[in-house]
Amino acid sequence: MATELEELIGFLSSPSPQIKEAAIDIVRGLTGSEDGLLSLARHSEIALPSLSKLLGEKKEISEPAAEALINLSQNSELSEKMISIGMIRTVMEILYKQDSDIKRLLVMFLVNLTQLTTGTASLLQIGDDKMQGLYVLKLVRSFCMSSTETKAEDPFEYVGSILINISKVKEGRKVLLDPKRGLLKQIIPQFDSASPLRKKGVSGTIRNCCFEAESQLQNLLLISEFLWPALLLPVAGKKVYSDQDTSKMPLELGSALSHEREPVDDPEIRIQALEAVYLISLQEAGLRALWSVNGPRILQFGYEDEEDPKVMEAYERIGSLLVHGNMVEETSAPISK
Repeated sequence: MATELEELIGFLSSPSPQIKEAAIDIVRGLTGSEDGLLSLARHSEIALPSLSKLLGEKKEISEPAAEALINLSQNSELSEKMISIGMIRTVMEILYKQDSDIKRLLVMFLVNLTQLTTGTASLLQIGDDKMQGLYVLKLVRSFCMSSTETKAEDPFEYVGSILINISKVKEGRKVLLDPKRGLLKQIIPQFDSASPLRKKGVSGTIRNCCFEAESQLQNLLLISEFLWPALLLPVAGKKVYSDQDTSKMPLELGSALSHEREPVDDPEIRIQALEAVYLISLQEAGLRALWSVNGPRILQFGYEDEEDPKVMEAYERIGSLLVHGNMVEETSAPISK
């Protein structure tokens, strides 16, 4: 005999929109509590496919279904089950084949699913040589285009978090750094967005991609006119730089530093930028490239203005490279003030 919860889940597939609407509202409410989540988890074999099918329905049904799945996907075991039944493909199809009213929620759902390696593999379409990277290409295009639209809600700002997740794996970094696709180059200008989520998404993605500096340095430096401003301006301090200093910099850096600018208040972004500079500078050609844009001078001024101890440590790691070449010491020497 079916339990009350099994009957409730069964109503999610009812032909009556009113019954479906009432059932999904109750299910969404259950996902808001630990006991409710555990109860639904015990019936995940029927609950997850039923919820997945509702994502393509009208907003009154698809919205609570998406919110329920977002809550459920915070459980890694349930997230694995969702990925195994092809939910990433379902979400991408709804995002791009239908005029969905819940795009923001669907992207948030993808953030949760791509926190698992199976999720990143599914989004990257690993194993399908013809399609590999296509989903990422679509998301990057939406990420860059939606920022120019004047809407109260930014449906694709969470793509930045997805990009951080996929750039944690080698296959994801390979897709983002592929010069033919040019995805990292497209992403970097989003660092200038007013959205903190976009800023953090871009800085975290660049930092992760720089772990490939040993083998992909050339591809990173190919986009140096975008890369260096994204990495150095957040850590350049508050000073207005002299003509003598800016004359030794490329225009995109010198013009920004020759007048007052908004500081990057988030210390995590400053640390990510410095870690990326460090990873590039570990390579001899990367260190030369940093010197060529007067990077050490920028880092010196930034270090002088910095007050956060963890950010200062990140400056000092680069300082050890600048002072000692490629010999990185355990106890880093600070950049001299």
